[in-house]
Amino acid sequence: VQLVESGGGLVQPGGSLRLSCAGSEFAFSNFWLRWYRQAPGKERELVTVISSDGGSANYADSVKGRFTVSRDNAKQILYLQMHDLKSEDTAVYYCYANLPSGAYWGQGTQVTVSS
Repeated sequence: VQLVESGGGLVQPGGSLRLSCAGSEFAFSNFWLRWYRQAPGKERELVTVISSDGGSANYADSVKGRFTVSRDNAKQILYLQMHDLKSEDTAVYYCYANLPSGAYWGQGTQVTVSS
């Protein structure tokens, strides 16, 4: 199982970024997937979860209305579109899959929101 995030970077407050997570070596379209983030000195927190078909998603209150999760099952890619970024969104962002064989994390991608 592989989960590989990309798309992080440095962005100014109010800016946007789109993160991607490419999944492989498992039946990507069968499973709900999640994005987590971990800010310096803080615990990892759940950002969003999306159903296997992409038809349902839930968000942390802190990102509702600003972040949108989506997925392309044909390409086996999970996305996180982030708008109106704030300094408190600065964190390493991880995708996560809970499979019958175990729980899997990507390596993470750094998002830094700063002027």
